[in-house]
Amino acid sequence: MRMLILAVVVLAAANTLVNRLGPDLYVPVCVTTAGALVLIARRAGITWDELGLGRSSARRGLRWGLVLTGAVVLVYLVALALPFTREAFQDERVADLSGGQLVYRVLVRVPFGTVLLEEIAFRGVLWAMMQRRWGPAWATAVSSALFGLWHIQPSRGLTHSNAAAEAVFGTGGTGVALSVAGAVAGTALAGVVFCELRRRSGSLIPPVALHCALNSTGYALAWAVGRWWGE
Repeated sequence: MRMLILAVVVLAAANTLVNRLGPDLYVPVCVTTAGALVLIARRAGITWDELGLGRSSARRGLRWGLVLTGAVVLVYLVALALPFTREAFQDERVADLSGGQLVYRVLVRVPFGTVLLEEIAFRGVLWAMMQRRWGPAWATAVSSALFGLWHIQPSRGLTHSNAAAEAVFGTGGTGVALSVAGAVAGTALAGVVFCELRRRSGSLIPPVALHCALNSTGYALAWAVGRWWGE
């Protein structure tokens, strides 16, 4: 139990750091935190298979990951082709990025920062430690709730940067509060899906692939919308 509490404390400290430090330190902080969490889990006796990092399920996880990535790209392209869903891609945080900044965001910041830390933390370390103690249902529920809370800080500016969020919630104080609540609930629900993928496949590869495809492809398409449809 002490090691589980330590993992949560480390993750809470990382959440504060990644939302307050400059962007140049984002990836190093995420990578360092992910490594620290793995060390905590191993010290607690969690095996590589329990973390979803074992070799036995890697091939199966890779197949799942390829299918999920293809499905995400297909759904995104359909949404982009339809005018009434294209507005969801209009994000000011992405539209002003240069080509080099976009490549860094898609190929470095997302996979080695956001996805690495969040999957190692919530579907790897925390899920494995709680699953051993309370079973998979509680592990999924608690780790997904924590995953939702993890997104409170980054979702506070959502209504000012995303056209679809602004249209739904508005830009006042109530709108910001509702958008944050919606983001927390939505990411918690996504966490349940990620946990189920991890449980059924026995590997972290499927949730990593899905998470990375959602974020990286979303950034790339939002950038394209801002450049070509936003003019």
